[in-house]
Amino acid sequence: MNELHEVEPSAGGPGGLLAGPQPGRPRPALVPLPRQAGVEHLRPADLDLIVPAYNEERRIGPTLEAICRQITDSPYHVRIIVVDNGSVDATADAVDRVTSLDVPVQVIGCKARGKGAAVRAGVAHAVAPYVGYVDADQSTPPDALVTGMAILTSGWDAVIGSRRVLGARYVEPQPVVRRIGSRVFNMAASTLVGRISDTQCGMKLFRTEAVRDVFAAANLSGFAFDVEVLARATAAGLRIMELPVEWSDSAGSTLRPVRDGINAFTELYRVHRLLRSSR
Repeated sequence: MNELHEVEPSAGGPGGLLAGPQPGRPRPALVPLPRQAGVEHLRPADLDLIVPAYNEERRIGPTLEAICRQITDSPYHVRIIVVDNGSVDATADAVDRVTSLDVPVQVIGCKARGKGAAVRAGVAHAVAPYVGYVDADQSTPPDALVTGMAILTSGWDAVIGSRRVLGARYVEPQPVVRRIGSRVFNMAASTLVGRISDTQCGMKLFRTEAVRDVFAAANLSGFAFDVEVLARATAAGLRIMELPVEWSDSAGSTLRPVRDGINAFTELYRVHRLLRSSR
């Protein structure tokens, strides 16, 4: 039986971390594209689900279909927002080719590079009471979305997928080097996020109004952007639940363990500096 892990909020409260965008810092470039897949629904969305995508023409179609199969019969109405993060392949066209969707899907563009920039652009575009994001590679199974929404609508501010709490498991494990690097990274991030056991799992859901200022104040766009968001959310006293997931390592990952690992730890140091300067 899966167990949920409640993450205790920081006792210090917001601590000045929700001050909004810094003066002079440009917002992510948001470029609406004239593309719409799926069908339109009169009922407003309960969840705006963001799928950041960079050169995902091969994986985005099956991912959208898998998500739609899970949520079509759920009690939640979902709008999917695919954020094309400067793809040079036919990612947006691949969304158009998916004709079996019974869920509204919108493609928008984000010129600023990096997953963090793409997610922030999607959050800025969201209008539903709940907002979240998932990776385009289906590493986290789509059925976790329905479970996560049930928890979120019961009163939590955030529900994040976790590969490390009781009840989680690896269906397709990561290579040993990546798994070790991931654990070391999470240990280093724990000084910022407290008891959160997994900052990097690619599924996170939020109550929109609780996190608008968190995302607006965030700066990072690379590997550690999740850490910055969760650190700001924790310091703001938001109630965060970790949801155990069955996770599969995705074929076709572009992660470079050494180079990207160095960049990730460099970004962690930046998070420390950013949060100190925000107090």
